Amino acid sequence: MRKIGLLSDTHGYIDPKVYKYFAEVDEIWHAGDIGTIETADELAAFKPLRAVYGNIDGQDVRVVHPEIQRFFCEEVDVIMIHIGGYPGRYSPKARSIVNEAPPKLFISGHSHILKVMPDKKRGLLHMNPGAAGNKGFHKVKTLLRFEINGARIENLEVIELGTR
Repeated sequence: MRKIGLLSDTHGYIDPKVYKYFAEVDEIWHAGDIGTIETADELAAFKPLRAVYGNIDGQDVRVVHPEIQRFFCEEVDVIMIHIGGYPGRYSPKARSIVNEAPPKLFISGHSHILKVMPDKKRGLLHMNPGAAGNKGFHKVKTLLRFEINGARIENLEVIELGTR
């Protein structure tokens, strides 16, 4: 079993509460718009980090973190991309990826809107953790925390960090 802390759109700011809520996770996954390489390094110093770059990230972040990550966590096939959309409204790049070989878990960021929903057509679960940083139109900073146990995604929690 792996405990995962998922966040996105930090834009260079890590709310101190992230460390409290992610204290017991095994890995942190960041779905892009990290902001600075120092932000990524700070998270990676706390817990193992998997991240993708977002549209605001500079070359320093892009050299270290790819645009798309596809990996297995336990028995769950995961795709993470910053600009991915969601079921019924995938971005063109994400649509071609999920149509060709759908993962079990599809993660995106970018919208600053927390959304967890199934894609019944492709048999996958979509997660967008919303935005954890202070920049953007969102009013409340959010995170997701969940467990992957074999082939199951379990114990999903929505965490509100407070207003930005």
